[in-house]
Amino acid sequence: MLNYGGCNIDLLNDMERLEKTFVNAALKAGAEIREVAFHKFAPMGVSGVVIISESHLTIHSFPEHGYASIDVYTCGDIIDPNVAVDFIEEELEAKTTEKLEVPRGMGAIQIKNIKAQ
Repeated sequence: MLNYGGCNIDLLNDMERLEKTFVNAALKAGAEIREVAFHKFAPMGVSGVVIISESHLTIHSFPEHGYASIDVYTCGDIIDPNVAVDFIEEELEAKTTEKLEVPRGMGAIQIKNIKAQ
């Protein structure tokens, strides 16, 4: 789970740019893309998903707050989700970042806070 604040407002409202960013993030991480769906809301905001063989990347943007809520959910050890996370953070020009890693499918969930700025 990722929460990015202080993002470039114009980027958060640009559906085509966000779609390109998320597709590139998945590819850079080594994922195999299966499907892509993004939707622009009126008057602002974008939600989108890139479905990958290894699971998915999603975004819900709130340009009016300079905020984006993002999930990079992967399984297996073939791809590196951190590559996607770092790429998205840079592309959105985030000034604040909250990252929370939630391991799944390995018994009881233990939440590990990775980075908070």
